[in-house]
Amino acid sequence: MRKRRYEILLPLTHNDGQPVSGELHEQIRESLVQRFKGLTFWPQSVRGMWVYKGARYDEELALVVVDVADTKPNRQFFAKLKATLLRKFEQIEIYIVSYPVDVL
Repeated sequence: MRKRRYEILLPLTHNDGQPVSGELHEQIRESLVQRFKGLTFWPQSVRGMWVYKGARYDEELALVVVDVADTKPNRQFFAKLKATLLRKFEQIEIYIVSYPVDVL
């Protein structure tokens, strides 16, 4: 079966600059492991910068990578997850990308 990789950039701070609780990150990772049986997590932060409605946002982010079967239900799951993450992390945007992968 074809695989698809989902990369999720999770913010380490809210838009107001306050830190996101480590517990929230752990909850998200655990729910993904329970559903998909594995993930890769880069806890070291990456820096993102973007402009929205004239305001610049400088962010510290963590990367979560999940390889799953390339199915419509999985794509729908990640679309719904994005809406959940936007709410839980109190963000304007959560960046999730996906692309096909071949596992050797």
